[in-house]
Amino acid sequence: MFLIVLLGKYSRQSLINGTIMTFVKPILATLALVACALPAAASELNLYSARHYDTDERLYSDFTQATGITINRIEGKADELMARMKAEGANSPADVLLTVDTSRLARAKDLGLFQSVDSPVLEARVPGYLQDEDNQWFGLSQRARIIFFSKERVAEPPQTYADLADPKYQRQICIRSSSNTYNQTLLASIVTHQGEDVARAWAKGVVANMARSPQGGDTDQLRGIVSGECDISVSNTYYFARSIRKDVSGVSAERDQIGWVFPDQGGNGAHMNLSGGGVALHAPNRDNAIKFLEYLASDQAQQYFSAGNDEYPAVPGVALSPAVAELGFFKPDDVNLTDVAQNIPTAQKIFDQVGWE
Repeated sequence: MFLIVLLGKYSRQSLINGTIMTFVKPILATLALVACALPAAASELNLYSARHYDTDERLYSDFTQATGITINRIEGKADELMARMKAEGANSPADVLLTVDTSRLARAKDLGLFQSVDSPVLEARVPGYLQDEDNQWFGLSQRARIIFFSKERVAEPPQTYADLADPKYQRQICIRSSSNTYNQTLLASIVTHQGEDVARAWAKGVVANMARSPQGGDTDQLRGIVSGECDISVSNTYYFARSIRKDVSGVSAERDQIGWVFPDQGGNGAHMNLSGGGVALHAPNRDNAIKFLEYLASDQAQQYFSAGNDEYPAVPGVALSPAVAELGFFKPDDVNLTDVAQNIPTAQKIFDQVGWE
């Protein structure tokens, strides 16, 4: 506008004879210098995250420091974030959705919230069974769903998931409700490996062996062992590893009472729950979104998943934190998680049929 006003002071003839250019050239040079001095357009990433861990702040700040990309984060429950993205449609600002468990990643895909991405980095670093067959989501960290028991009261703890349905453990087991996504994927993995009938018989047997109605979170199942409400429980590993790393009320002070078993080591291996993410269908910053997922698969980020939140890395060969390493090494179930996700509706139907609250 300033330049236009100046030009307005001169006649057409002045423009023709070059008088105006003599005056304007210095102004143009000054404006060019000012333009160079202005900051570049902001490089940003809009993250919708269902991960509610304060320790993830380090992941985000390190990414920004390394790339200059600012992260704008919205946190919420997975279902709420997915409903929001669906309602926003093509106007959604979301670039990446991070959430926990295969069931939610599969649901996001079914809702059409992800897009396929071609990333040689993710393909090379994330094992094939930990990513969607259409490259719409990728696993970034893992938690094994294993068996814990009272060392004082259980002489022969279960060694397999099937053992949890053995009548000899009647009224001894604490486990979460059927609405818990970790249990849904565990049962869905049994459907995948052994079929619906075997999975139904197993779920019915576990219900018969429950010491109490399902209640609380995974930490509450561990507390149940300490309090004597139950002798055996099922929990994700990172809840127990957390009690090693820091004080967890009702667990840490008495954790020497608790033993653990990685199930099915002579068979399919221990069931793994997944935390992962994908690029949003309408991502306005698609390239930044891919860079962010690739960063989360880097050694630095993978080590922090272990050190900061007591999880197992998704990328093979990454060092474990001391608390996670104390649990020991084991054979994980490498079942294709796309297949497991497809059996989650069947798992929920079985839970309803057998009365698993």
